[in-house]
This record gives sequence, structure tokens and C-alpha cells, in this order.
Amino acid sequence: MLNPYVPGAGRRPSALVGRDVELDRWDVALARVERGRTVQPVVLYGLRRVGKTVLLAEFRQRARDRDWLVAHVEAAAGKTLRAALAEALHAPLTDLARPSAGRRLMRALKTAASFRASVDQAGSWSFGLDLTESTGGGADTGELETDLSKLVRDLAEAASEEQIGLAILIDEAQDLTSEELTALCSIAHQAGQDDWRCTFALAGLPSLPRVLAEAKSYSERLFDYAQIGPLASDVARQAIVEPARAEDVAWVPEAVDHVVGAAAGYPYFLQQFGQEAWNEAVDGAIDLADARVGTARGWAALDNGFFRARWDRATRSEQQYLRALAVDGDAGGSSSEVARRLGRPASSFGPARANLIAKGLIYAPEHGNVAFTVPGMAEFIRRQPEPEAASGTAPDP
Repeated sequence: MLNPYVPGAGRRPSALVGRDVELDRWDVALARVERGRTVQPVVLYGLRRVGKTVLLAEFRQRARDRDWLVAHVEAAAGKTLRAALAEALHAPLTDLARPSAGRRLMRALKTAASFRASVDQAGSWSFGLDLTESTGGGADTGELETDLSKLVRDLAEAASEEQIGLAILIDEAQDLTSEELTALCSIAHQAGQDDWRCTFALAGLPSLPRVLAEAKSYSERLFDYAQIGPLASDVARQAIVEPARAEDVAWVPEAVDHVVGAAAGYPYFLQQFGQEAWNEAVDGAIDLADARVGTARGWAALDNGFFRARWDRATRSEQQYLRALAVDGDAGGSSSEVARRLGRPASSFGPARANLIAKGLIYAPEHGNVAFTVPGMAEFIRRQPEPEAASGTAPDP
């Protein structure tokens, strides 16, 4: 019941360590916006399970702690960016709505209502106020960049009137459509030029900087990019030791070394192995034997859930492609080399490669190359037995 380790998607660890630089920059950005100064929007990029979502959630909480207007959405969660932002803004705008609202806030509420109407006319917002005489609205032209620009501008002006700011946070941003990425880049650029009281933070896979550059050529100068990777060894030790210490449980040094080495600095694995080792210990201390059993059980749990769920999403032909790619390890390799191993032209694997990218199993770090999105996936695939060919059947195309 007291186990302090929390493996899982986006769950904040008991000890959020190793991200001080990014958190300090975010705090400074919030303070600058409150003082009417512009900041660069933030882009967090890295492999899955390195803590990007946790960090973005911490950004959200710190903005909320300052009473900011915050919209936090996930791309490609079955909704367009327009619909996701409309839903995310309803609760915080409702909290701000009041009869004594100032002119800018009333205008922003009317604009938000029109933006919502562009998604669902039947689900119109009134916020319990008479907005008839207010200016605003017009964020329902159907052109995303036009509508979103008006919404962000009016919300930022309302935030200024309330002495707060506006933060728009988007997870899995690499899955935004080309139109959505272009609109975001343009609006973030305009916000910086015109001193709007707002900021943006995007999080996504290592391909996100390239995707943004393809959307707008100036994006490499527009955003403040932060690569989120594995924790350094000394920081990983803190992630293991500090949660247990808070519960008056000690790790012997050899046990810590074993878990840190097995996890290779990846926060998700540290939490998984820490949880299992804690459950194995019985005498108020976690020793090397506990760490070894915990790590073994942790790998089994990852194989049965974390890795297996991804592997099973691939079709048989896609799994053949992944097996050929796994030869190169997690960092992957060239598409042409994978095709050579499979004895077919690279062009014939275009649909399979596109499907695997869409399923979030691989990504394209650069043109002509592919890599796994999660650490340890290549090794998992190498452990999987080759399927037996069914008698009298043709091979999967």
C-alpha cells in the first residue's frame, strides 16, 4: 500500500528529478508573460516513456497555480485540434465568467462561443451571461488559422485584463495535421510579434522538430527546443532512492546500481523496476536480491503489457518489417537496408512503413531512415519466436 513507485502513462513520479532546467525555463517564461514580455514557445521531444507527458503536465499545473487560463490537449485522440481546444477551454472559461467581467473577457467569451459553434452548433456556450451586446465572435469562418488566431488573440487580451496569461499545451504534437501545424506556427509567430499575453508548449516524438520545420521554415527559430532523454546515472539514482527514503525504506548501494543499470536511465523503466523490487522486499530495506527479482519481474511486466500491446497492433507483414529493422537496435537504420534484408524493393514497403508510423511503433528521424519510438522494443522483438509458416499457404505479401 505504501509503494511509492508509479509506472504508467503520464503519471507523475514521487520524485520528479532531472528536469530542473526545463521547469526553471517554464517558470521564467510564465513570469515574463505576466510582465508583458514575449517568450519562445517550448517544444519537448524524445522517445516514448522518457517523461515528456509528465513534464507537460507539470507545466500545466504550474500555470494553473498562477491562475492562468490553460488548455491542455492531446493530438490524434480521435478529435481535430479545433474540437479538442474547444472542449479544453470550456471549464477554465466558465470559471472566469461572471457578471462583473471586463470588456475584454466578455469579448473573449463571445469569441470562444463562436469557436465552439464552429465545431458543434447544437453545443453552443452562453457561460450564463448575456453576450449579445459584447463585441467578439467571428471565430467560425471554417478556416482554422483565421479562427484559431482570433480565439488566441482575444483570450490573450482577456488574460491580460485579468492579470494572468494563456497557455496552450499540446501532447503528441507530431500527429497534428499539416494544416494544424501550419496554423499553430503562424499564430505562435504572430503572438510573439504582437506581444500577446500567451505561450505554447508542444511535446512529441524526435520527429517533431522536422515536422514543424516542414510546416513553416522559420519554426527552427520560432521555438525553444528541448530534447528529453534518459536520466543521467546520478539522477536516476535519486529517482530510485528518494521515494523510498520518504517512506523510511533504504536501498543498499548494489541494489540501486543494478536497477539503474537495467533501466538505462529511462524513467518509465525505473518506476517499473522500483515498484517490483519494493514489493519483493520484506525487511524494511531493498537489497541486491530484491533488485534482481524486481528487475526480472519488471521486464516480464513490460513484455506482457508495454511491449506486447505495441507488437500485437502490427499485422504479420508489418511484424516482418519490424523484425528486419530490429537487427539495427532501437536506433533503427535505413529503409533501403531493411528492404534488402527482406529481399524486396524499398518502395514496396511504403504502405507498411506508413502504417507503422501511424500506429506509433516507428518514426522517421530523417529522410530514408526509421527507428523505434520506444526504448527496448528492438530487443523485445528479437526475443519473439518466428511464426511457423502454415502448410500450403502463400507467404504474407
